[in-house]
Amino acid sequence: MKLKRMIYRMLGQRPPVYRRVGVEALERNWTFRPSMPDGVTMLVRLLAMRDRVPAPASRTLTPIAPASRWIVYFMYLPSSKLTLAHRFTLERLRAADARLAIICATPGGDVPAELHRRADALYWKGMAGFDFSAYALALHEVAERSPGADMLVLNDSVFGPFVPVDSLWPAMRWDLTGFTASAELENHIQSYAFHVKNWTPERLRRLGDIFPRDIASDTYRGTVYGRETRFAARAARSMSVGSLWYADNRRAGDPSVFAALPLLNAGFPFLKRSLLTRNAQFYDPDEILNRLRSLGHPVDDIVPAGIA
Repeated sequence: MKLKRMIYRMLGQRPPVYRRVGVEALERNWTFRPSMPDGVTMLVRLLAMRDRVPAPASRTLTPIAPASRWIVYFMYLPSSKLTLAHRFTLERLRAADARLAIICATPGGDVPAELHRRADALYWKGMAGFDFSAYALALHEVAERSPGADMLVLNDSVFGPFVPVDSLWPAMRWDLTGFTASAELENHIQSYAFHVKNWTPERLRRLGDIFPRDIASDTYRGTVYGRETRFAARAARSMSVGSLWYADNRRAGDPSVFAALPLLNAGFPFLKRSLLTRNAQFYDPDEILNRLRSLGHPVDDIVPAGIA
């Protein structure tokens, strides 16, 4: 996003400025509509093609097995240790009527021992490749070993879920359902969490350039411009696609940031961790921490940006 703002300035244009909004600024139960990215986005996307690298190494510890529903949780652990937030999420996911697969990225190849007890399927991957390399690993494994399964996919960039996971299934009305969608760059579903129905090798084949097994994007730019913002448009060629909430870019930007607390009040299951780090300027840290406490979430090991 920083590169795009720089290009706007070079062209003498002003990038959009967003503020906090309520859910009335969002569209609920939005069916995906493709949109044309602007010239700046297309230029950055071309530059992002240079960010491709070989997929990180991975190892199967406990393989996916046939099941009707899987939850896939990607955990990025540069310290090789779980946080209290990870344990909160794991407990909530384990309570659901689904099998739990964990993709764990650590620097040395070691996976925390307790994950072997918590997971029905467990995979290690290297640190490179961002979340889409983990998603690609999981989507290929489910397509091969549990074809036809429904699948909730999420990463550890979010706190939660704060509602029983089972209560989410009826809301997943499309073949591909996002939790939030945005018109930033172009209409797209946000990839921190999404749900797919009837995942098969054929559906994976049609999304092969979004989830390749042998290639990864090892920059934020490559991941967002090259994969996340193209995911919904590519999927819509062969699947129904929609999102629980959508921001149209005129009234609101990223709904997971600018409508974060109103969405929680409306029963939304997640809160982005970035509200305490790179997006901390939009909320008082105490406001976020107090909301987490009110939801029964531990905060003892959470250190917001700018607080020693």
